Amino acid sequence: MGSVHPARKVDIGCATRSIGAMIAMLPFPDIAPEIFTISLFGLSFSLRWYALAYIVGILLGWRLVVQATRTPRLWKNDTPVMTPARVEDLLFWVILGVILGGRLGYVLFYQTAFYLENPARILQIWEGGMSFHGGALGVIIAGIAFTRRHKIPMISTGDMVCLGLAPGLFLGRLANFINAELWGRPTDLPWGVAFPTEAAQFCPEIAGICARHPSQLYEALLEGLVLGGLLVWMAWQRGALKHEGLIGGTFLAGYGLARFVVEFVRQPDAQFVSDGNPLGLAWHIGGYGLTMGQMLSLPMIAVGLFLIIRSRRH
Repeated sequence: MGSVHPARKVDIGCATRSIGAMIAMLPFPDIAPEIFTISLFGLSFSLRWYALAYIVGILLGWRLVVQATRTPRLWKNDTPVMTPARVEDLLFWVILGVILGGRLGYVLFYQTAFYLENPARILQIWEGGMSFHGGALGVIIAGIAFTRRHKIPMISTGDMVCLGLAPGLFLGRLANFINAELWGRPTDLPWGVAFPTEAAQFCPEIAGICARHPSQLYEALLEGLVLGGLLVWMAWQRGALKHEGLIGGTFLAGYGLARFVVEFVRQPDAQFVSDGNPLGLAWHIGGYGLTMGQMLSLPMIAVGLFLIIRSRRH
């Protein structure tokens, strides 16, 4: 979810103001990636927005799920799939799945060659570099192990976990924006943002300041607010948790569709871009194809639709 190579920021504030009358764009907000830094015994310890987003997102998701388990009317036969105490046990497994799966997914899907040359940096998670698709696989594997160990319905547990993912997605994408990473393709739309990094400002086809789609905010809106709000409405107002797989399927299909659409304006990772492939397509024929994010989203959409259809039939 973050970039593995910290990009050096450049001062573009004056230039943005000087050409503001010619080009409509938004200046990047003056927010440091670190909230605060403490120095102890010659070492510096920083709390970054990225880390805080993970912590707060997990806590909010946990509280949302606990509230659902404390509301029996939401569940089939008024019987929650597990107790609030068991949810706390599941939380540890979910965190482990997110971290290990997210990191290994990024290494395998996006930066394989780099980490083969620098294997020690795989453990340096604080530099950024997490894949949502990898994290999702990690959570699924952790959830399967947890439900088998405690003999809990697997798909209903997946529904419960998916219900609590939206806060973390929303805050995580906001943290990506603050970190000035995972930005979009160049644009001349009035809400284009001039991200203050050398990589973001490298737009050979554009003279002057390069404004880009704030694709992190697009994803925060679609994956966090819209999808999260839909799932809460379905659970509390439409009894969706009574239908095994409906919440989980809606989340998978909804996230996959949102990510697939945003990929059209999101800048692909540098290793996919070349002179013959300026759009950074991971698979293409004759200039038409899919980005890596779109390829990874298609199975999510397919599995999500399968779960939705299955839930309706049952």
